[in-house]
Amino acid sequence: MGGAERTAKKRRRQQLAAKSEGAKAVAKARGGGDTKRIAVIVGVVVLVLAVVTGGLIWTNASKNATEGQTIPTESVQADFPERRDGAVVVLGEEDAPATIDVYADFLCPACAMFEQQYGEQIKKKVEQGQLTVRQHMLPMLTKQSDPPGYSLDAANAALLAADEGKFIEFHDSLFAHQPEEGKRGYDKEQLIQLGRDLGITSDAFADGVRQGKYDDLLQQEMDRVTKDTSLHRDFGGGQRGFGTPTVVANGELVDLSDPAWLDKVVSS
Repeated sequence: MGGAERTAKKRRRQQLAAKSEGAKAVAKARGGGDTKRIAVIVGVVVLVLAVVTGGLIWTNASKNATEGQTIPTESVQADFPERRDGAVVVLGEEDAPATIDVYADFLCPACAMFEQQYGEQIKKKVEQGQLTVRQHMLPMLTKQSDPPGYSLDAANAALLAADEGKFIEFHDSLFAHQPEEGKRGYDKEQLIQLGRDLGITSDAFADGVRQGKYDDLLQQEMDRVTKDTSLHRDFGGGQRGFGTPTVVANGELVDLSDPAWLDKVVSS
């Protein structure tokens, strides 16, 4: 083999080696790109999972916000009698010149707004002997808490509090610190503790809350109210039915959109 031929052969080997190294470099570069892309994708997936997990934790914490809480008590200055009459709590002197029936639910946000707006005015009229209030606490939204049942449990506990002469304080405390509809309400032990914090120490109260003493009575009242068409209102679109809060005076539904409704009831 001549020198020229050997030189040419050597050059071909070098070219082939260069091509091979170039191919390896390209493959390595491509592989590195894929690795980087995979790392980015994995990072995004991990981030999404973290966000979803965080959202679930936040949602569960929000839903169960009342768990383990002590229900704060409200100090109420109310100098008038109260007594339970079946499923109704009567507030004030029964011979007052005006009487209203108030239908409400402890889980109803509109009822809490009603209490915030008119509660003190109503108590003042009762104290002055101008007004008797027949308070109907209804288990209308029993299925609207998670778990279901708070509406009924709270109404039952309120009737038991009335037996102890503590209805107003119990009533005002629950509305002032109302759980959010669709989420966890207060459980029976929390309702019992609220009673204790308000000075109710009898076993009858605690046992009555745990056993749902007035549950059947309240369900009967709820059935009566929903069937009483005189309590039904027009909700628009041809829809009529019962809703809370509802106030009745002299057998007529009160227009709560009128800010002077209470003064008109008392003066009529």
